[in-house]
Amino acid sequence: MFKLCGLPFLLVVHSAMCQNFDDLRVSGPLKDMNFSIPEGGGMRFIYQFISEPPAVSFRATGEKDGIIDIAPKTGILYLNGSLDWETKAVHRLQVESLDEKGNIVKGPYAVTIYVEDVNDNPPEFDQLKYTGVVRQNSRPGKPFMQVHATDRDDPATPHAQLTYSILHHFPNPYSEMLFQIDNVTGAISPSRKGSFYLDPQKQDSFTLVVTVKDMAGMTTNAFTNSADVIITVKESLWKAPPTIHIQENSTQVHPVNISQVQSNEQGVIYDLFEKEKLPRLPFSIDQNGVIYVTEPLDREEKDTYSFFAVTKDNTGELVDKPLNIHVIVEDINDNPPVCQQAVTIIEVQENEGGGSSIGTVFATDNDKKDTLNSRLQFKIKSQVPDVPASNLFVIQQETGILQLTGTSLSKHIVSNYSLEVLVTDRVFQTICDVQIHVIDTNDRIPIFERSDYDNVTVAENVTVGTVILEIQATDGDEPATGSSYIIYQVKEGDPNNTFIIETDPETNRGFIKINKALDFEAAPVYNLVINATNPEPLVSGVQYNSSSLALFKVFVTNVDEPPVFHKTVYNTEVSEDIPVSTLVVTVEAYDPEGDSVRYSLEGDVRKWLKIDSTTGQIYSVSTLDREQQEMYMVDVVASELNNAAQKSKTTVILHLRDVNDNPPRLVTDYPTFFCYPVMGGERALIQATDDDEQWFFSKFTFSLVDDMNTRNNWEISKANATHAYLSPKHANFEEKVYSVPVIIKDNGKPPLERKVDLEVSVCKCSSENWCFVNIERQHSWPTVGQAIGILFGVLLIIGCIVGGVFFHMKYKQKNEKKSHQKDVKDRSELNRLA
Repeated sequence: MFKLCGLPFLLVVHSAMCQNFDDLRVSGPLKDMNFSIPEGGGMRFIYQFISEPPAVSFRATGEKDGIIDIAPKTGILYLNGSLDWETKAVHRLQVESLDEKGNIVKGPYAVTIYVEDVNDNPPEFDQLKYTGVVRQNSRPGKPFMQVHATDRDDPATPHAQLTYSILHHFPNPYSEMLFQIDNVTGAISPSRKGSFYLDPQKQDSFTLVVTVKDMAGMTTNAFTNSADVIITVKESLWKAPPTIHIQENSTQVHPVNISQVQSNEQGVIYDLFEKEKLPRLPFSIDQNGVIYVTEPLDREEKDTYSFFAVTKDNTGELVDKPLNIHVIVEDINDNPPVCQQAVTIIEVQENEGGGSSIGTVFATDNDKKDTLNSRLQFKIKSQVPDVPASNLFVIQQETGILQLTGTSLSKHIVSNYSLEVLVTDRVFQTICDVQIHVIDTNDRIPIFERSDYDNVTVAENVTVGTVILEIQATDGDEPATGSSYIIYQVKEGDPNNTFIIETDPETNRGFIKINKALDFEAAPVYNLVINATNPEPLVSGVQYNSSSLALFKVFVTNVDEPPVFHKTVYNTEVSEDIPVSTLVVTVEAYDPEGDSVRYSLEGDVRKWLKIDSTTGQIYSVSTLDREQQEMYMVDVVASELNNAAQKSKTTVILHLRDVNDNPPRLVTDYPTFFCYPVMGGERALIQATDDDEQWFFSKFTFSLVDDMNTRNNWEISKANATHAYLSPKHANFEEKVYSVPVIIKDNGKPPLERKVDLEVSVCKCSSENWCFVNIERQHSWPTVGQAIGILFGVLLIIGCIVGGVFFHMKYKQKNEKKSHQKDVKDRSELNRLA
C-alpha cells in the first residue's frame, strides 16, 4: 500500500515517469543488483534501469511493502517512504523489462535492498529497579549481582554496544565509592575500600544509580538510560569460631566434629594453614567448612593449638581473609606424682629443737598447674629405725615440709633415718624415699698443743711465702665437718697483715707464712696472739677460751739493703730546642739504713745528659734532636756512699717534643723529565716532605725563584698538600738537563723554607714514555800492539777449548765402562778448560 497519497504522490510518480535518463546520477542496464540504504530519510530515488529495445517498460514484484516501487516508463527504482531496520532489514525484489504487448524481454533480475541501521533506539534496562545482597568483608571485585540492558539497534554496530557505570552512590560516606560495576557485563562488586568498610552495623542499605549508554559510551550523542539498584549489606558469614575446648585423651571415635566455618561465597575450597611448624597438625576441614580433630590430644605434650582456616578459588587464590582458629586442650588427671629426686637427703644437727623445719620433699605432677588434678598431698608412711620413737618426724600435708617433733635427735643413738613419704593426687600415688643424716654439733672448741711457741728470728729480706712456724690444735667434734675444721688467725700484733696462716684440711696443722715483705726499720719485733676457731658456730652455752689461744714472738734482723727509688720509671717531656744545661728531671732514692746515696747515669749513648751525683738532678749538656731519637731512655744508678756494691736502678724516659727546625725537602724517588720534543701541556709531579713531626697533616707551598729565566720557561701549580705540578711554559726546549730553582715552604710555626735546584731532563723517550739514558764513553781506536794482543788472546782461548774438547773425546772413548761419577768429573774438567 502506498505511503504517499494525493498531490505529493502524483508529483513523485510524474517526476519518475517524465525525467530523462541523464538527469539521474546512477543508471544502467537491467541486471542483478544490491543496494545499501540507511533507514529513515523519507522518499528518494535509488536507481534507473535503462531499457533496451524492444523493451519499453519495467515491472517490479516482491517485498516492496508499499515503500519500494519502480516507474514503468522510465525504469526509476524509488522509495515513497522511510525504511525501518528494526521492522525489516532486507527487501528482496524481482525486476523485469516488458515490450509494448506486456511480454517479458529481460528478467526477472534479483534486486536486494539492505537497510542500514542508524542509532535511533535508546538502551533499556530489563528491570526498572534491581535489588541485591552483599556480605560484609566480601572479596573486592567479586560480583554479587548484575544489571542488564538491551538495545533494538543492530548489535553488529556500535549503536547497540552498551557501557555501564555508576552515576550516583547513596549514601557515600567515603571519598571513594564502596561499589564498582563492570562496564561491559554490568556485574556489581565491592570495591577495595568497600570490602574493608562495608558494615551492616554502620550502614545496612545503599542505593546506586546505574546508567547505560550505547555507542560504547564513546560519543556525547549516545543514548542513555538509568535504573536504581538497592543493595542490602548483611553480616559476614566468614567468622572465626569462639575458642574451641577439647578434653585430652578423648576415647571418642576420631575424627570428631569440633566446629564449622562458612564462606560468603559458594563453591570455595576450604583448607587449614599451620601457624606453627608442627610435625603434624591433628586437625582437618572438609569442603563444607566442618573442622575435625583427627586424633586424641595430650595436654602434657601440647596444651594449645593455633592455626588458620582459609578459602581458595579453583585457581588457588585466597578468597577470604584467613581466620585464626584457637584450640585449648583441657586437662584430665592422667599423670601420677613424680619425686623430684630419687632419694632426698637431709642433714639435721643433733641439737635441733622440736618444730624445726629440716627440709622439703619435692614432687611434681604433669597435669595442669593450679588444678585439682595436680594438687599433691604428703604423708609419712614409715620411719626406719623407729628409735628412740616412731614419730620423730612430721610432714606438712600440702607443702611437703619435714619438721621435727618435740624429741631432739642424738647422733650417738642413731646417725641415719630412712623415711617413706606417700605422695598422692586424687587418683594416683607415689612413694618418695628420704634419707636423714644426723650430724654432730659444734660443742667442742679447738685446743692448742702449746700455749706459747716461744720466738723465731727471721731476716728482713726473707722471701714472701716462706713458712716460719708450724702450729697445731685439736678439736673433739666429728672429723671432716665444719665443727672440727680449724681456722687459724693472728688476733693481735699484726695490724698490717704481714703474716698469714694456712690450714692443712687433713691434719688441721697450721703454717705461718710471710704475707708481706718485712722491714726491720719499720717493725723489728712482732708479738703475735693466734686464735683457733671453727667455721661452724658453737652451740649455745659453749664459748672459745684461752685454750684456743697461743702466743708467738717474731724477731726481725736487719739486712743491708740497696737504695730504693721513689718511682720505678720516670717519664718526662721536654722540647727538643731547650737550651743546654736546662734541668730535665729529678730522680730521688733513699737508703733503708739511712746511708747517703750517690747517682750516676748509664746508657747515655748520645751524650745529651748529665746528673748531679748528690741531688739526682738531670740536665741537658748538648742540643737535643727529636729527628735523631724521639724517645730517649737512660738508666739512673743509685748506690750507697759507704758501700758502692749496694745499688739499684731506675729508668728515665725522655719524650722530645718537636719544634719546626727542619726545612722541607724534595722527595726524589725518580728523576723528573719531559719527552723531547716538548709538545705543550705536559706536567711532572713533584713531592715534598719534612723531617719534623706532623701533628695533623703536612702542608707545603711551592713556588719558583723570581728570576726572568725561570719565570719565562717554567710554571708550578698546586696538586695537593704535599705535591705540585711542574710544567714547561713553551715547546722550545733543547735536549739537555735544566736546573729549575724551586722554593718549598712548610706550615710550621714559624714556617721554614728551602730553595732546591731541581734537575729536569728534556730527553728522547721510549714507546713506554721513559727517558733514554745516554752513557758517556770515550771513543778511541786501540793501538796496533793492543789489537795484536787482543787477537792473540782470542786465538789462544779458542785453541784451548778445541784441544780440550779433542782430548776429552779421546779419553771418553777409552773409558766408556767407567763409573758415572768419573764421567761427571771429566765434564767438570772440560768446562774448566773451556
